[in-house]
Amino acid sequence: MENVIIVGTGCAGLTAAIYTARANLSPLVLEGKEPGGQLTTTTLVENFPGFPEGIDGPDLITNMKKQAEKFGARFQYSYLSDFEPGNGHDLPHRVKIDDEWVEAKTLIVASGASARWLGLPNESKLVGHGLTSCATCDGAFYRNVPVAVVGGGDSACEEALFLTRFASKVYLVHRRDTLRASKIMADRALAHPKIEPVWNSIPVEYLADAQGEMRALKIRHADTGTESELEVACVFVAIGHTPNTKPFLGKLPTDEAGYLLQTKGTTTEVPGVFAAGDVADTVYRQAITAAGQGCAAAMDVERFLADQE
Repeated sequence: MENVIIVGTGCAGLTAAIYTARANLSPLVLEGKEPGGQLTTTTLVENFPGFPEGIDGPDLITNMKKQAEKFGARFQYSYLSDFEPGNGHDLPHRVKIDDEWVEAKTLIVASGASARWLGLPNESKLVGHGLTSCATCDGAFYRNVPVAVVGGGDSACEEALFLTRFASKVYLVHRRDTLRASKIMADRALAHPKIEPVWNSIPVEYLADAQGEMRALKIRHADTGTESELEVACVFVAIGHTPNTKPFLGKLPTDEAGYLLQTKGTTTEVPGVFAAGDVADTVYRQAITAAGQGCAAAMDVERFLADQE
């Protein structure tokens, strides 16, 4: 019987691990399919407090893991494939880990959300080298250079508008001839002098320079079939995220997109189950907000267990 099982090792899961370990709860932390979460694909993180010169994403994650281990957190390279909710009192929660069922008094779900990518060749090699899914995270690296945003929804318009603070030009690449974003967001983006829509265009290839950095985006024009290149320093893919909630669907409340719903603080409707970070966050999706949620979830777990005793 575990006091607490933490699902995920991004900023939310690792912060929860630090706090629950310091509270002598000896948390079991499941690394999952993407240990470290999205920060492991980021080269330099400049907006996490306490690092005036910035820090590499993988280094930040490694430091947080070491800190959690120092206080007694236990890490397991395992994937949670199934979940059976308890009642938070006499009936424990059960999670299936590597084909084995394990019981826990509490559960913190911090499994994050995965960015949707285009699936083009060289995609994984260019993430962090001129290919990203977060303008707020990486926009400031691309001052006075042209960039491209791929997508046509509200998120794509928001990313494009944010990037106008830095980039010399923002190409908004969309496969149709009208944006599917809300009218107010679409009008705002299309009215901005730095944003140039590229209609009826399908990205087909990322082109890198000799140093392995993004040089251009090759697109195919849907109406003519011809191809051309947009010379850009970075491509921001804004076609949405997928929350990593598959084992919990139908067992924990979610919104229509599958994000976990929180009630008070990080609590869910199932007693003893808490959600933290991008798995429940459809608005901010930042390392620091995920860490804050991880702290809150750990404190909620401590209070929940104390109340049960």
